[in-house]
Amino acid sequence: MRSYWVYILASAHRTLYVGVTNDLEKRLFEHRQGLTEGFTKKYNVDRLVYLEEMEEPMAAIVREKQIKGWSRAKKIALIKEHNPEWKDLSRHPERSEGSRTR
Repeated sequence: MRSYWVYILASAHRTLYVGVTNDLEKRLFEHRQGLTEGFTKKYNVDRLVYLEEMEEPMAAIVREKQIKGWSRAKKIALIKEHNPEWKDLSRHPERSEGSRTR
């Protein structure tokens, strides 16, 4: 079964980006290498600080839009609830502790 990921990236200065993908490793590589022009490249937003796994693509898209519509404070609260130290979850073996499955 294929997984879909809703994720939040942060910069060193805690600029936030919310995205969705069905290939997390590839998407993180693209963000980190600056392969896609736009917000994440401009602001160096490349640390995975929040992650949710979903089984249905439409559910992931709806969730991404929901989180994008939240205030910055609410996004930060979500991150702190699951990843209080703002660790880069892609670089830690315990990554799954900071993720949720819906």
